[in-house]
Amino acid sequence: MLRRIFITAGLFLLLGSVASAKVTQLNYVGTFGIFGTVGGIKNTLTQNKKTYKIETTVIVEGLAKVLMRNPTEHYVSKGHMENGLMVSDSYKMISSKKDKKVSKEYHINHKDKYVTKRYRKWRKGKLVEDRTEKLKFYAKDDLLTLYFNLGAAVKKKGKKYLFHAVGLEKQDGRVEITVPSDEELAPYVKDLGLGVMLYAKALIHQKNFRKKKGDILLAVAKDGFIHKSVIKDILFYGDAKLTRIK
Repeated sequence: MLRRIFITAGLFLLLGSVASAKVTQLNYVGTFGIFGTVGGIKNTLTQNKKTYKIETTVIVEGLAKVLMRNPTEHYVSKGHMENGLMVSDSYKMISSKKDKKVSKEYHINHKDKYVTKRYRKWRKGKLVEDRTEKLKFYAKDDLLTLYFNLGAAVKKKGKKYLFHAVGLEKQDGRVEITVPSDEELAPYVKDLGLGVMLYAKALIHQKNFRKKKGDILLAVAKDGFIHKSVIKDILFYGDAKLTRIK
């Protein structure tokens, strides 16, 4: 009898947690230089006072789909809430292209401040690589939480912020975010438009940029989520843009 009561109580608690969760759908369309529309990104954020989950799917269309050999990418971030911000506990990325598939799984130990990464690769359905390593840096963010936390994490104008995010091992997880002052807004407004809550710029390091550092300009809407982003100066092709449509 007591066991049944505990099971029933547990079900009510679980259902209550699900019912109180807020689900936000954030979809973006992507354009890329001479190619025009190249696809989009679908994001589903499920969140309550204690936990969150972000699922992201990248969709490639048209000529880009042919040139890139029909790639697919899916990301999942899970974690908990701290002071109104999402803190990642695990992050997973699965990508596939033609007969190749890659999986990267990260687990963050906040108590001892370290991150483990499991990397797996398949070719024609056969597992050809499987290794686990401990990263050289600790981070409370992954790439998804960094993106979705931005509106709440950075607010002061004319200030630079330094974040660390798993998924950016080549730069030791470092991401520099600059929030321009009022006197520096002109180039942001030109690329991102008016009517947003906050402008910011992220600096990343990638081989396909003309410069050693690539600029990502970001516009945060009044609801705290990114409305538009522009990746500047991608080699040979110009700028890539993501614009929120939902």
